[in-house]
This record gives sequence, structure tokens and C-alpha cells, in this order.
Amino acid sequence: MQIHSPRKQTNRLPVSLNQLSSSLVRFMRMGCGIMLFLQIITSAVLLVIAAIRNRKRYEQSFPRAQFDEVQMGENRLKLYCYGRDLYEDMLAAIDSAHESVYLETYIWKDDEAGREFKKHLTKKAEEGVDVYVIFDHFGNLVVPRSFKSFHPRIHVLEYQAMSRIWHIFDPRRYSLDHRKILVVDGHTSFIGGYNIGSLYEDTWRDTHMRICGPASAEFAHSFIDFWNRFYSDRKDSRITRHYQRKFDPFITLHGNDAQHLTFPIRDMYIEAINKAEHAILLSNAYFIPDHTLLDALKDAARRGVDVRVLVPWHSNHIVADWITHSYLSECLEAGIHILGYCHAMLHAKTCTVDGQWSTVGTANIDRLSSIGNYEINVEIYSAEFAHQMELLFECDTADRFELTLEHWNHRSWYTKLSERILKPLRIMM
Repeated sequence: MQIHSPRKQTNRLPVSLNQLSSSLVRFMRMGCGIMLFLQIITSAVLLVIAAIRNRKRYEQSFPRAQFDEVQMGENRLKLYCYGRDLYEDMLAAIDSAHESVYLETYIWKDDEAGREFKKHLTKKAEEGVDVYVIFDHFGNLVVPRSFKSFHPRIHVLEYQAMSRIWHIFDPRRYSLDHRKILVVDGHTSFIGGYNIGSLYEDTWRDTHMRICGPASAEFAHSFIDFWNRFYSDRKDSRITRHYQRKFDPFITLHGNDAQHLTFPIRDMYIEAINKAEHAILLSNAYFIPDHTLLDALKDAARRGVDVRVLVPWHSNHIVADWITHSYLSECLEAGIHILGYCHAMLHAKTCTVDGQWSTVGTANIDRLSSIGNYEINVEIYSAEFAHQMELLFECDTADRFELTLEHWNHRSWYTKLSERILKPLRIMM
């Protein structure tokens, strides 16, 4: 009879655990690989569908409205929902400049609209006005290098998040400059979702606003702070001009600062949503909220607030559309009204609450805007301005379609499967 020693018996257990652990790791790697493969395939199919769909451009006609200026103390506010009207007033403001022009944009197309802005800026620079422009390097990768060459009297910052090899190890360096502002003489400012280009001028539905008055000094200093921090070619190129700032409880500027890890725009939304008693009217190009913001919207709907979210049903980023779809079931179950905009690409980033509070700006409801990119929004406490925002929302939703939970639950199995495959990409959007 052979007797096994206790030592030999105990030595077999760690081997079994090691084998189990190794198998588990291989299984997890295989699962992650399969998921990644499915995400790539699904995204590729969607991009092909988008390319086919985009052969037919959006109709140029879509419902729009015009609004009179709103007086708020020493400031006058004007709302825009059509690019051509906005560009005309932006160019007129540039032409009226006596001291300075600060223009910052995420995208600046080399087309008729883009060249028109460049021409007007060049003229003011030749007249001796201090002209400064900022545009994002990544946002303009497809723009010809020749267009990015400006008159020598125009000061230019092509913001590039990563300028040194070691920046790839700093998460803050992955942030883009997604802001869109124009400030003239520290007195007239524009802010909103519009980039510069003919596509946005005539075809996209977006929202922008103009402020005439002392509140514009805040926009000027926001631009100056960004310029002085990131323009490092020459120390004597810092902007030293100062426009007097005033405290205004009715107009507040909020800016996300990736380098300093401050992201007040998301908190501004959550605070306003949590205070809502009657209605929340939210329009956003890419609705991919984090759990805290989404929970705030669902809680508002459950306590009886009329929560309406307007999104483009076919945006310029089809993968983002499908990731948005992964949120819709829980939104509908909570009583949130989901409205689809089909006339054009809806690029607006706005919200109004209870006929009192409003915001217009550059930040989308997604991770990139909430805790990623440099963004800027203005918060406004005005019943008159909020009424205009409500009228604009009514105009945008006059002949929209509203998604119902019953209809949404009956979408095809392969659609549901595709949404589940893409759902983990939320963290990247």
C-alpha cells in the first residue's frame, strides 16, 4: 500500500489555484477582445450607414424664430437660432471695433463663411485694432494649413493639447478647446454653439447669444486668461489690456478648466435641475449624461416636473446617437419626454427652467464636455429671456416626434444588441 505524504497533498492545491487564475485571466482577456471586436465592427457599420445617409445633405429650411433684445440692467441680450443672422451681427461687431477683437472657436472652416471672417479680422488688424484669435488644433486637422496662415498683425494661437511627448501621461492634456466666443472692445460678446463655416451658417440648427454691456468684460478676461496661459512663443505677447469687471447676480459665466480640474458647468446644470418645480426644457446635440446628472433629471420627472429633452435624431456623429439611445429606456420609464429633431443637425446646448433660469453655451451633456474639454456657458436669471427660450423650444418642437416607451421597447433585436455593445463606450463620450 502506497502512503501519500501530507506535504505532497498540500502542494497540489496552489497549482490548481494558479491554473484556475490563469484560465480566468485568459477568459477575461478573450471576453474583452471579443467585446472590442464587436464594438469596432458595430461602429464601422454605423459609420458606413452615416456616410450613405450624408450623401443627401440636410434641408436648408427648418423652423426658426427671431427675437428682440432683452434689457437686463446695464446689459442687452439677444438670442440667435440661425447662423446667417448671427454671422451678420458678429461681422458687424468686428467692423465696429476700436480697441480689440478676441475670437475663439473650436472649428474654423476654409470656406466662404470662414474666409469672410478672416477678411474682416484682417481689415481691423490693418487699422491698428488688437486682433487675437484662438482655434483648436485637433478640431481643424482637415483645414488646409494655408488657411491657418494669418495677416502678420493678427495674433494667433492654435491650441494644441499635447506639445511635449510626456504630455501623453497627463490626462488633463487630452482636453480640447471647445469654446466659441467673440468679444469686441470688452463691451460686445457672443457665446454659443456655433462654429465658423458655411455648413453652420445655413444648414445646422444651433443657438448663440449676444451680450452688449459690462458683462462682456467677463468674456474678455476669460479669453485673456486662456491666451496668457497657453501662448508661450514670446513672453511679450501676453495680453495686458484690462476691462473693468462688475459683479452681476443675473449673468454668471461658468468655464470648465481641464488643467485646473474645475468643471462648474455640470454642477450648474445639476443645481438648476434639482431646484426645478415646473418645467425643464433641455436641448443638446449629444445627450450622454453621467449617472448623477441623469438621476437628477429622473428625480425631477418623478416629482412632477415636466422634463423635456430635445436631441437630434440623426446627428453628425452616428455612434454618439446610438450611445444616446442606450439611455432612453430609463429616461422614458422615469417620465422624461424625449423629443427628436429631424429637420437638421441640432447642435444647440441650452436649457431653461421654470421660466426663470436659462443657460446658453458650448458644453454638451456628455463626458467630454462635463469633465474633459475647455467649455464656457453663461447662466442667466431673467423671466423675459427665459420666455424667449421657451418660445424657441416651442418652435423647435412644433412638428417634432415624441418617443414613447411602447414604441421604443418594440425596436428590433439587432438594434438593442448594437446598443448594448456600444454602451460601454459611454465613458469615452
